Amino acid sequence: MTKEFNEKLKILVVDDEPDYCDVMKMIFTSHGYGVDVCNNGVEALEKIKIRAYDLVLTDLMMPQMDGTELLQQIKSAHPETHVIMMTAYGTIENAVDTMKMGAYTYVTKGDNPEKLITEIRLLEENLAQKKEGQEAASMGEEGGKSGHYLLDSNSRKFKTVLDMARKAAKSNANVLLLGESGSGKEVLAKYIHDNSSRRNKRFVNLNCHSIPETMLESELFGHEKGSFTGAVATRVGRIESADYGTLFLDEIGGTSISLQTKLLKVIENKTISRVGSNQERPVDFRLITATHNQLEEDIRKERFRADLFYRISTIVIKVPALRHRKEDLPLLIDYLLKRNQQETGKSPVKISEALMDTLLRYDYPGNIRELKNIIDRLLVFSENGENPEPESLLLHSSPTQQDPAYDEKTLRQVRKEMESKYILSLVETYQGDCNQISEILGITRRQLWNKLTEYGIKTK
Repeated sequence: MTKEFNEKLKILVVDDEPDYCDVMKMIFTSHGYGVDVCNNGVEALEKIKIRAYDLVLTDLMMPQMDGTELLQQIKSAHPETHVIMMTAYGTIENAVDTMKMGAYTYVTKGDNPEKLITEIRLLEENLAQKKEGQEAASMGEEGGKSGHYLLDSNSRKFKTVLDMARKAAKSNANVLLLGESGSGKEVLAKYIHDNSSRRNKRFVNLNCHSIPETMLESELFGHEKGSFTGAVATRVGRIESADYGTLFLDEIGGTSISLQTKLLKVIENKTISRVGSNQERPVDFRLITATHNQLEEDIRKERFRADLFYRISTIVIKVPALRHRKEDLPLLIDYLLKRNQQETGKSPVKISEALMDTLLRYDYPGNIRELKNIIDRLLVFSENGENPEPESLLLHSSPTQQDPAYDEKTLRQVRKEMESKYILSLVETYQGDCNQISEILGITRRQLWNKLTEYGIKTK
């Protein structure tokens, strides 16, 4: 059965308690899901023969046919159907075992329903990602290639990266991806997951710079209801959601020392505590991190914990910038043209020899993300088969990424750089007179000393 993933999932609830089924149906229906219910495994199998379900939510302990047997029969006859086990506290160990048999996850009866809704939303995200990957593969096949367009390569340097990623996928070691913004680190992380033994479990990703620092801890660890203002319900965090799967933390460089300390504890102990809770919860996930920061420099300036760095960098893979794999530009340009034309329904646009020469010589400081934007602009401005002037497509003449004017930085990084330069200028102007410098800055001597230590500025 084909399915548009912008539609809500179709769910079947199986439980020998009719009242519980009615409650679950009411909750799921209120979130827009299509829901059927039944009270035993035999009836569930009959329903699945008639109608295709995306998700079966089944009790573990039932008469006539228990949840384990139902799971086995569903996975045998309908492998694309996902199953979540519901269990009482006394049978959690049995529920964990069902995950080895193919269950998507398990939930404990009596937990806040929001946890279950979170799991279902994660399933929706994973299905959507899977669909996007299938579409990308299909597009690649039409162009005479197979697989995702970012993973087709004529570059010896990038082929080495892919080989390292394949080997890394066979282990459970933590992987650190280094590379400039827009170079494809997230795609490579997903590639490692898809080639690992965890491929059938969740790939949970989070860009640490996309979440305000004040909310990042809750996003990662989850929180209990009432743990802070606005915590109106218990929420499962990204780390807990990645149980048995892969957790990808993009832009881990620049996170606070406090958060780094908590992450280190999770990695070492494989347990988490939600914000507002003292209960330790076991977690089993494969960790992949990425950053465009120079972590060795951050360690020297005490902005990144050395012990955390060694924990996350068991395997380090450096993703080359697009300007260092220009052999792949024709492949990427051809793919992006075809995909854009397919999505917009526009007539094919032929790139002139002169424009192609310009595109092949350009350095792409924004990497693949910038190339995609250039192709989008090309299709917008091309008329009557004629290409626009390169000046209307390229944002820069041809800067290199080493040019600091084009280095993508967070606001925090920019503020720190400006602050350190200003303090250094005051130290030089007033010959290290801390009393005068602190007065000008409007801070105490202790605060000034902390800033000098942070930025490695000496007063003599």
